[in-house]
This record gives sequence, C-alpha cells and structure tokens, in this order.
Amino acid sequence: MGAASLALAWAVAGPALAEPVAVSSTKDGDLLPVKVDAEAGRVLLTLPKADAERVMGRFLYSTAVRSGLGSAPIRIDRGMLGPTQVLAFKRFGKKVAVIYENPRFRATEEASVQQGAKTSFPFSTIAMLDVISSDAKGTVVDISPFLTRDTMGLADALNREGKGFRLADSLSAVDPTTVKVFPDNIEVDAVQTFASETPGKEVSLIATDPRQISFTIRHSIIRLPAAGFVSRKFDIRSGSLGTQVYDFGTKLGEDVQYQLANHFRLEKIDPNAPKSRVKKPITFYIDTAAPEPIRGALAKGVAWWNQAFESAGYIDAFQVKILPPDIDPQDARYSIVNWADRLTRSWSYGGGIIDPRTGEIIKGNVVLGALRVRQDMQIFEALEESAQDNTGGPNDPVKVSLDRISQLGAHEVGHAIGFVHNFAGSTQGRTSVMDYPGPLIGLKDGKIDLSNAYAKGIGSWDKFTVQWLYGQPKPGQDHDKAAKALADAEFARGTRFMTDIDGRADDGPAPHDSMWDNGEDKPAELAHMLAVRRVALNSFGPNILRKGEALSNLRRKFVPVWLLARYEVAATGKWVGGVYYAYALAGDENKAPAPVAASRQRAALAAMLKTLSAAELSVPDGLVGWLSSGVNGKSDAQFDTEVFDNAGSAVFDPLVATDVAAQVTLDSLLAPTRLTRVYEQQARDAGQLGLGEMLDALAVATYDHTGSAVEKRIALRTLLTIARSRKDPATPVDVAAVLQERLDRAAEGLAKQAGWGATVAALLRSGPSLDAEIGKMGRRAPAIPPGMPIGGETEWFGQ
Repeated sequence: MGAASLALAWAVAGPALAEPVAVSSTKDGDLLPVKVDAEAGRVLLTLPKADAERVMGRFLYSTAVRSGLGSAPIRIDRGMLGPTQVLAFKRFGKKVAVIYENPRFRATEEASVQQGAKTSFPFSTIAMLDVISSDAKGTVVDISPFLTRDTMGLADALNREGKGFRLADSLSAVDPTTVKVFPDNIEVDAVQTFASETPGKEVSLIATDPRQISFTIRHSIIRLPAAGFVSRKFDIRSGSLGTQVYDFGTKLGEDVQYQLANHFRLEKIDPNAPKSRVKKPITFYIDTAAPEPIRGALAKGVAWWNQAFESAGYIDAFQVKILPPDIDPQDARYSIVNWADRLTRSWSYGGGIIDPRTGEIIKGNVVLGALRVRQDMQIFEALEESAQDNTGGPNDPVKVSLDRISQLGAHEVGHAIGFVHNFAGSTQGRTSVMDYPGPLIGLKDGKIDLSNAYAKGIGSWDKFTVQWLYGQPKPGQDHDKAAKALADAEFARGTRFMTDIDGRADDGPAPHDSMWDNGEDKPAELAHMLAVRRVALNSFGPNILRKGEALSNLRRKFVPVWLLARYEVAATGKWVGGVYYAYALAGDENKAPAPVAASRQRAALAAMLKTLSAAELSVPDGLVGWLSSGVNGKSDAQFDTEVFDNAGSAVFDPLVATDVAAQVTLDSLLAPTRLTRVYEQQARDAGQLGLGEMLDALAVATYDHTGSAVEKRIALRTLLTIARSRKDPATPVDVAAVLQERLDRAAEGLAKQAGWGATVAALLRSGPSLDAEIGKMGRRAPAIPPGMPIGGETEWFGQ
C-alpha cells in the first residue's frame, strides 16, 4: 500500500530545492508523486499536466480532527470530519490555485448548457501555491501553505463561545512525518493553533493556556471514485439522507432541485441471485479508545445492520471489526466509530466523506460521546438501589446502559450509511433503531422493571430503508422505479415515518413524531411514566448511591428522576392542536391531513394538566434534607451543570424543582404555535377543543386555587407563561387578545385576596414589572440544566 517512509534522500534541480529532501516511497500507481522535505517542513506534490481548462487534477478533499477540544458546547471533537469538497488545482502563471469547485449547481445537458450552469455560480479559491518546478513530468508545488489554513472553520466554532480567536500562522505547521501515500489517497497532518485574549469560559475550563490552543488536523486528498456508481434519487418517504442538486438542464415540467440519496457503493457478485456476496463489503471499525465492555457492546449493536442487509439480499455485506493497531482511524479508506471524551456530556453523531457530485459515501464516520453511557448510568442508578450494579440481573444499571450503548452504536452508524431519524418508530413498537429510544420502564409488583428497557436488534423500518436504498434490482430494471414500488408497498401497510423537521420542537403538531417516548396512546403513556416517577421518588435516597459515593451526588441523580416524564409530556402535548399528516407523493392513497379527534385532544389536555398538580410537583419532605448535603473540593463542571439551583450554598430549594417541572408542561401547552392551532381549529369545527376551553381548564388546574406554597408557585409560573405568550411576536393579535382577557380576569380575582394574591394581581397590571419578569424567563430563570438524559442532540431539560 506504500505508506510514507522518510529514509531516502532526493534533490530537485534548481535553486529553490538545493537542500536535501526525503523521498516518501511513492510507488507507481499511487495517487500522486509526493516528496517530503522534513527539515523545511514542506510537502511537495507533483501535479499532472493541465487539461484544456488548465486544471491539473481533481480530487475529493476531506479534513478530520485528530486531537480535539473535548468540549460539549463547542463542537471540535476528536474524529470529527469537515465537509467533503471537490478539490481542483489550476495553474495561473507561476502560481497554482487550490480551488473548491461547486458541483451543487449543474446541468445534465449539452456542453454549452453545462458550462452556463457552472459559470453562473462561484467557486472558492482557498490558496495560491508557488510553482517549485515544472517539466514534462508535471508541476511541483509545496502544498504546506494550504494544509495550515483553517479549512474546517475552527475559529468560527471557537468564537461562538469565546471572542477574537484567529489562526496563528507562526504557531501552525505541517507535520512531514505523518505523510502517507496510497493508490487512492494521500494523508497528512498539520498542527493549527488559534489565539485569543478573550477565550471564554469553556476554553478556559479545558486548555492549559486558553489564549493559545492547538489542534492536529488530518487532511485527506482522495481519488475521484471510478465510474459505475448508481445514484438513487431521494424519495421523501425513504428515510434517507440526501445531497442537494440544482440541475438547470432538466426538462420543463421537471424540478430543477432534487436530492441524491447518500449510500455506499454495494454491488452483488451475482446480480441475478436473490442473495449474493458483494464485491466490497461495508466495514465499520470500532475505535479502541472505547474501553471494554463498552467496545464489545458497540460492536454488537453496530453489527445489527447486517440483519437488514441480509434481508435485502446481501450475504455478509455489512461487517464490524475492532480497530487493529495498524489502521489509522482518520485514513479515508476506513469507516470508523470514534470514541470521543468531553468535559461534559453531549451528543453523538454520524456522517461521512460523501462525494458531492453523486451522493456516494466513501467513508462512514461516527463520533460517540464517552459520557453518554455514564449519563445513562446516572438515570438507572437513580431508579434502582446501588446493590444492583454489576449483578447481571435485569435491573443492573451497567447491563441496561450497555444495552443502550449497543442501540446508540447502531443508531449513529445508521446515519453514516445514509439514514435519517424516524421518531414515529416508537409509536408502532420498536420499528427502528433510528428513533430516539425512551427506555421501556415497567412496573412489576409495584417495583421498577428494566428487563425490557431497550431493543436487541434491527427494526422492520430499518430493513425497509436498507432495501430501498441498497436493494439491487435485476439487471435491466430501473433502480428508482423499483425503489418507488417498495415505498408504495411499505406505506400501504400503514408504516409510519416522521423525522426531525416535524419532531424536534416540543410545540410541533405531529402526534406521532416525538423523541424519547414510547407507545401510541400518549395520555396513557404519560400516566404510566408519572406512576414510575412516584415509585422512584418514594424509594429515592442514600440507598441509590454506591458505598463511599458523596451524598451530594443525590442532587445530580435527583434531576432525571424528577423530570422522568418530561418527554411523554412533550409527546402528549402534540395531541393538543395536533394534525395527522405524512410525507407523501401526489397519487398516493394516503388520507388528507386531519386534526386529532376532539376527544383525544381533551384527553391529552387532561393528562397534561395532571402534571401541574401540587401532588405531582411537591418534592417529598423527607428528601429535602438529603438533597441539601454539602459539596467541597475542586469545582466539577459535570456536577455543576446537572443540578437545580439551590437556596444558597448547599441548601436544596424544592420550589425550584416545582418551577422547572411546571415550566416543562407550560412551555408545551402555551407555545404560540399551539395556541394558534387550537384557536383556529375551533373556528373551523365548533366541536373541537378551543382556546377558551383550554385556558379555562388551565385556570381550574392552577391559579384558581393557591393555598400552599407549591400551588402559589405553580399559579405564578402559569400566569407568567401566559403573559410571555401574549407578548410573543409569534402570537397572532386575536390569540393575544384571548390571553389578555384571561390575564385581566385572573388579576381581578387575585386582587380580592390579601397578601400574595394582591401582589400577583399588581404584577399582572404593571407593564414594566411584568415585562421584567418575562425577561427573566427569556434568560431561563430558574436555570434549567442542559442536555437530554439518554444521549441527545439538544438539551436535557429544555431548549
């Protein structure tokens, strides 16, 4: 394969290269002749003769982070890839330009039409390189100045949290010892340093000198894939990722914009066989930075995808291996599941090197956050006594967390082989690993049961998507037509598919599109999770901690238990003002979009309002003392960002917990978009749930009774949220008028009460004071700790 060696000396004629230069063992057949000047820190490419457009070679170009920042809010992770570019070298006199071409805009027509589309949109010149020498064999350039540029946009990432970061050229350099040359790719590392006098809190927490932080960046120059790849046009129903194209050569009556579904090149050895081995299997390697038993759990989960490929007619087409020591995980030839450590917990993600011309996946790449399995442990330890740890029993937090990490590995690799989320999978059982799976937490004889928390294999939706994207029809059959027929048949069976665009926001209208939920009957699932929560709270205490663990960790483990029903709250809220719709094509037999039935909306509203009761939002008195245990030693960011605000030092404030849990429900119910839908649906159908009815029920559940401190806090939070929605620019005037009428009515009633009631009434009637309180809500008061509980890509407790 010809990896670089720096053992030999070589000299190029001419004064520019009089000093010794080492040979990189470039062999015939390697991508380009490469010579390394180790002493001067130069990497010399010999480019081929220019074509008619003066282009001296086109390649795919990709970057990766070899050494990262280890930060959750600033995404510069070990193993992270930059975007894939089509890289061209073009000569201008004594200079060679490094250019990113723009294949998104094209025309599949005669040459003049193609040229018109190409020259109508810009290309990007990234660097101008000096010509070192030129002869009949080619043109020699030093590519080092290009390799030390911030082609990944790391300064921009750093400046989202800090200020003034810029690439420090004098502290950046190519590492000549890393050059590797292969037949289809060249690999080389560079150190890039970024400087700032105002680095910000996050970088200051992590870096040894936050004013100057350095990263090792891998650059991959890759041969353009050979002809023969069969592109697949994206289908809105397919669950696939796509590369966007604007094709100005399409016929009139056809769309200019379309997408090419991303997938690996997978070819049967025997195209006529129902099942066949393939010419080149898809192989993913598990990073050995993941320790055992996590490494084994990841390999097991990722390997589930072979079930789907077998179902699609392929034999051993998807393989999983542990990364051997002689394979470089950043080498563009290998698909990798990277294991990345961060200071605090955060998301995982999957992607890859994708040819922007065709949608072909060249390399699959996954980055998994190492703390995710530990945050799972936090939850399951909080639901069980510590004596269950490492017992191997059905409620063992270690075992359940490893089951979750298997599912996570399968999920993120699903993205890397071309698939998007399907958040509707959990409403029809466990149809997809591409859902965000809420653990199935059972109650057995009044005790928590985790024996069936996570699935143990691939889902029926995943088998369909692999068949759609990778299925190989018999020779002579049209791939796109065969794929459409598959989708037609799948959705005729009633299969559901909904993804991020409709499911990520808690105020969304799609009743089957939610994250971290289970089951189809949302009010029933919410009631179940509240019952699980009560059992967990009743047994919560020092017994959930490991022997010798700091008592203060109860505060950290209390939060996910207290907010255990948070995701079913969001899912149930989507029934209120909800609309059933699907991703469909003209001519499909799908029903027209329709609102959720009035009876279901009222059932969902009633279930939501139960979460605002004092019974559900009162922290048990016996826990307040335990939750006030002191903390000392060095500040721990992992702890500090995952606990509720206290009432001074270590003293737990139970009303903050009340506030936060109430806000979760109120944010969903009183979102301007939901209020608008509820208002409008009754205007069209008098029998539907209306805004007045909804607000009246909310009043009865909250601010119509304010006897205890908990009831007062719930009432105040409700009224402030109504006031915030009234002022929100997204709230239509007629909806705002209804909200204002309810606030006026509430103020009139509260003014008749002495003390607390009169004070709140005065607040509601005072514009400046009320605006100030609403402003505090905009800054998240009380502070809600970040991050989803079971590994998410947004936040745990709120947006």
